[in-house]
Amino acid sequence: QVQLVESGGGLVQAGGSLRLSCAASGRTFSIYDMGWFRQAPGKERESVALISWSGGSTYYGDSVKDRFTISKDNAKNTVYMQMNSLKPEDTAVYYCAARSVSSGHYNYWGQGTQVTVSS
Repeated sequence: QVQLVESGGGLVQAGGSLRLSCAASGRTFSIYDMGWFRQAPGKERESVALISWSGGSTYYGDSVKDRFTISKDNAKNTVYMQMNSLKPEDTAVYYCAARSVSSGHYNYWGQGTQVTVSS
């Protein structure tokens, strides 16, 4: 099993910044990649940013490119997402997720952290 603990959400004004953290523990050797997903009220969950467990490959959703940066601290088994130039439409619950090598989908999820951007 892999446990994921998120932190860093909150309330920020438009144009501001926040940094989310996701600490992984347990069978981290089985992780293939990790990512951040978000879900706003009445909307489907969407992938925001993904990073390989080695940290060598990243992916960003079109709506956050050039504003969000995902990174990983290998020593701490922690994934970060720096969010800059935040917009009200970024308001959502953000979830950290991990996909194990043997899985075709993200099979470990954090508890979620609320990000609210006021206009």
